[in-house]
Amino acid sequence: MTQDAFTAQDVADYLSRNPDFFEAHADVFSSLHVPHPHQARAISLGERQILTLRARVKEHEHRLMQLLHNAGGNERINQSLMQWCARMLAEPDAGRIPAHIIRSLSDQFDLSAIALRVWDLPALEDSEFAQDIDAGIRAYAESLAQPYCGPNKDQEPARWLASEPASLAILPLRTLNGASPVGLLVLGSDDAGRFTPDMGTAFLSLIASLAGAALGRLARPAPEAA
Repeated sequence: MTQDAFTAQDVADYLSRNPDFFEAHADVFSSLHVPHPHQARAISLGERQILTLRARVKEHEHRLMQLLHNAGGNERINQSLMQWCARMLAEPDAGRIPAHIIRSLSDQFDLSAIALRVWDLPALEDSEFAQDIDAGIRAYAESLAQPYCGPNKDQEPARWLASEPASLAILPLRTLNGASPVGLLVLGSDDAGRFTPDMGTAFLSLIASLAGAALGRLARPAPEAA
């Protein structure tokens, strides 16, 4: 191989195949100098490696702080969910559960607007929560395999909110004994980044499960076996 044909990649490949090169040629390692990553001067290869390791440590520290911050946020959400669930369990009047769901969610999660609509719950047939329900709404609820999160795309459930949200979440509600939805819970926010299409929906799904289970107290009792 001529000197002209000897490329930087050839050097890199050789060193990769011969990891003991610098151990056998320590004088070469100590005499090598490379550009400083942030200053206009040359430094030894060893010093450059130390700088690289320091940068990696700082990057890992930053990631760890992000994980700790996220863990703290998740813990606060868990506490809020537990308090919300405890209040529903303590509600002696099942007919007040729908209003309780809206009020408690608004207080616990600082949401600008919340709407709830239900169907196939005999105890609520004549209530405000059974208004504006049609076949299209039921079909839309059936189509939601998980909560919808994102901008307001003029979905019909979004019109139930008192004000137009910048982002919203739409949760299908099912009772513990039912496969089909018995309602929709709509959460609206003035913050466009509160509900986004790429966000996780584990907590929202948990809210939907808890709300659906609580509303199950208002469902028609299953017929007794003969």
